Amino acid sequence: MKNIKFYALSFLASTFVGLFFARCDINNDYSPPDSVPSETSAIKIRLSDAPGDYKEVNIDVRDIMIKGNTDSGDEGWISIGNTPAGGMVYNLLDLTGGVTVMLADTIIPSIYLGQVRLILGDNNTIVLNDDESTTIPLNTPSAQQSGLKVKVDQTLLGGISYDFLLDFDVDQSVVKAGNSGNYNLHPVLRVTTVANSGAIRGTITNIMDAKKVLATVEVGTETVSTYTNDAGVFQLNGVPPGTYTVTLSPDPTSGLLIKMITGVVVVNGEVTDTGSISM
Repeated sequence: MKNIKFYALSFLASTFVGLFFARCDINNDYSPPDSVPSETSAIKIRLSDAPGDYKEVNIDVRDIMIKGNTDSGDEGWISIGNTPAGGMVYNLLDLTGGVTVMLADTIIPSIYLGQVRLILGDNNTIVLNDDESTTIPLNTPSAQQSGLKVKVDQTLLGGISYDFLLDFDVDQSVVKAGNSGNYNLHPVLRVTTVANSGAIRGTITNIMDAKKVLATVEVGTETVSTYTNDAGVFQLNGVPPGTYTVTLSPDPTSGLLIKMITGVVVVNGEVTDTGSISM
């Protein structure tokens, strides 16, 4: 058996394809059980979101399913979600500064985890920065509602804890439909394993002057990014081990300059804190 926990994490931008999560509370530091029986594995899965020029991006999560192989058929899927019967709506832009939300927490037999399926409802909406009084429906294709299938390709070993991170790329997932005023949801996700990655954290001390800061790192040909929260805190999750340069871009209307933090070392399973930063 395996203890599987699904979360949703912070505000990350990325062009990777990703995974899944579930539970209904927000928690910065969830701790797995002190010990995991040898025939089970503890799994945590968190949801993150990538930057987008919106006030709110509300996603209707209905269920999480898993499958023990990678074939494309609809047979063999098992529901492990513990979301309410009517689903749970999350504003992805609330998930910043390392905040996480767990979407599912369950026990399953020890298996090869081939795929995860994120089931969305149709209560998906956005609020634009320049029109905060209007909530706009996000049209969700029926194929997306039937489930976003993502390959995991991970053998879950007994007695081991697993921590997965799902990044929801808002900028690429929300598509404006021409000049119609309509918006479509085409989810772009990225998955990483915390055991095989780390995180970069920092605090912008003059966030009132900077207004909003976009933090980015280049990971090969991909970009991982996140915005600061209201307190000026950012956290880039799912970064493979290595040495990076973090680029901090303030709001263009602030008049402040882009800042580069070099030599940032990332270690598996750890958060590298760059400390207090003035733009």
